[in-house]
Amino acid sequence: MGDGHKKPTKSDTGNGGNTVPLGNLRAGRTVQSVERAFDILELLANAGRELQLREVAQITGLNVSTCHHLLSTMVKRGYAGQNPRGRTYFVGSKVLELSDSRLRQFDILDVAMPELRKLNQATGESVHLAVMQGHDLTTLAMLESTQPIRVGTNGTGKTNAAHATATGKAILAWLPETEIARVIAEKGLSRFTDKTITGIADLMENLRHVRRNGYAVDREEFQPGVTCIGSAIRDHAGAVIGSISCSMPNIRASGEHFDAVNGAVRQSTTILSELLGSPPEQAVHKTDAA
Repeated sequence: MGDGHKKPTKSDTGNGGNTVPLGNLRAGRTVQSVERAFDILELLANAGRELQLREVAQITGLNVSTCHHLLSTMVKRGYAGQNPRGRTYFVGSKVLELSDSRLRQFDILDVAMPELRKLNQATGESVHLAVMQGHDLTTLAMLESTQPIRVGTNGTGKTNAAHATATGKAILAWLPETEIARVIAEKGLSRFTDKTITGIADLMENLRHVRRNGYAVDREEFQPGVTCIGSAIRDHAGAVIGSISCSMPNIRASGEHFDAVNGAVRQSTTILSELLGSPPEQAVHKTDAA
């Protein structure tokens, strides 16, 4: 490979003879610049101290210019940090954020599954658990309806439909307006049906109703013939970390059944919020005069 890149397995950090394992490059087709960035990230994580540019370049086998460009990009994205005094580098806070995010996902999924099963059995409708990963709405779990006539679902995974789903709107409603604007700027307001909200002003008004009512409703905004009710889950600090929803065909989405499902969804999110340490006054989905 060019730029003097080597395939080191371990090398001297210059810190009392301590060695830092870098690992062999993966077999198969890879992207060289990404490999190099990961080499640097793993080096910073394992070094046990801050490293100077020349040390990082020497240990990874990169020339100083290439190493500097990669580190500058990593610093800009938060994956590395730089001490302005010694011009040394260390692991950035973004790595901790990602790790914390992943831990929260495990926590919320483990805690939520028993309650999701109860909600599924109580309502007979399809149940979803979703979180925001970056600006993507991500479904972590889905349980199928027990009814003969049920809603077709796409299972788990990421989507750009936060603005068009009850799970997404239940989360978006509690984000700062600047963060909502960033989500819209990156993901857009894609039209999924003729009922999808595709205007920013209309979406913000809809989210105001979500905050006031304590729940979100998607009436054929994502799937024709489907109504969905969603409500937010809060953590120990009262911050919204996810949402739960029930989806049902329109033939059942009215009257007493709609009210019963709505109440069950909100009760489930209140229970989960309290299990995750949310203060009782924040875990309960009260109305908001905003």
